[in-house]
Amino acid sequence: MRIGELSKRTGVSPRSRYYEEQGLLTSSRTDAGQRHYSDAAVQRVSLIRQLFDAGMSSRVIATVLPCVDVPGDLGVAEETFTAMMRERDRIDADIAHLIETRDALDVLIRANSRHRAELSTAPEPVAPST
Repeated sequence: MRIGELSKRTGVSPRSRYYEEQGLLTSSRTDAGQRHYSDAAVQRVSLIRQLFDAGMSSRVIATVLPCVDVPGDLGVAEETFTAMMRERDRIDADIAHLIETRDALDVLIRANSRHRAELSTAPEPVAPST
């Protein structure tokens, strides 16, 4: 199928070329230079999108995809497992940082709430007489 059909079937228009540039997807070329993708490319693009949605970079995805391409190779499976665990650790660290940031913001919100309460109960200033 041509890139337009792949785009329609996957909902990914410009990225198909990006996926190819990153080595995540391959196509064959006609004599006129048009890209043609196999039917399996639809499933592959869907998987790539899921991995991107999970927060993986194209570099990490390139490390994980060989496990799909060569499912019976223990060495590839081990490398993929290591890459996925590294990625999970990165996500855990990001979550911890976000929690710390949220907690710091909660402290500021509480302080601002107290300040607003103090301002709303303070007596109105008396205008000086002239």
